Amino acid sequence: MTAIAVIAKAPVAGRSKTRLTPPCTPEQAAALATAALVDTLAAVAAIPGARRVVVLDGAAGPWLPGGLEVIPQRGTGLAERLAAAFADIGEPALVVGMDTPQLTPQMLSHALDRLAGCDAVLGAAYDGGYWSIGLRAADDAVFAGVPMSDPATCAVQRARLHALGLTTRELPVLRDVDDIADARAVAALAPRTRFARTLAALRLPAVVAA
Repeated sequence: MTAIAVIAKAPVAGRSKTRLTPPCTPEQAAALATAALVDTLAAVAAIPGARRVVVLDGAAGPWLPGGLEVIPQRGTGLAERLAAAFADIGEPALVVGMDTPQLTPQMLSHALDRLAGCDAVLGAAYDGGYWSIGLRAADDAVFAGVPMSDPATCAVQRARLHALGLTTRELPVLRDVDDIADARAVAALAPRTRFARTLAALRLPAVVAA
């Protein structure tokens, strides 16, 4: 059995999705962060029989569905927090972020199937980071020294997995929601998500060409 975990920050105005401001207000950015998290957790909750975990920075709120285990994040940076998440889960795990509300149960099932036949899986994001990583066994060395929130993050992470001799399979490349252009692109790709509906309800001004 492989656990599915979402590493997440509790949505709070002024702390969540700050790159969406402007054009969003802090409250609107937090609403979009909440919607993205709800969509992600719904995809995870739809996987039957799996241990489902939220590795959380902050306090749980009404966005948390039943049936999910909550583990607090540990560490001073994302690399340390990822290493701690795998260690605390204590079994093979697939960890995803909260910035890809277009994620579906089918994508997660595919990732779990890929991980069943190798040591690691890695899902790259178009911005140079990654939206998911899965490991058959926790190992702090996987994340030590890997720069996070950097255009080279995924490339360095992939090289580290290979350097450790871990057989690694790739997952589909997805677009993270970092800025408003990302938000609009993801909403167009997945128009039935809560994220897309929340963005539409904000009625933000259209981008005006220079």
